[in-house]
Amino acid sequence: MTTPQKWILFGVVKLGLLALAVGVVFSMYGCNTVRGVGQDLEQAGDAIKKAADK
Repeated sequence: MTTPQKWILFGVVKLGLLALAVGVVFSMYGCNTVRGVGQDLEQAGDAIKKAADK
């Protein structure tokens, strides 16, 4: 493998690792968002139940 090919391969690997890191960060934020929506819906359900019990 010649030197220019090594640099191209290095750039591709570097870009792939960067894409992987970005994907991990977005998936972590996605989990927090889904959990937050679930908690909001649960609280809304509790409020509706309390109002119906009156």
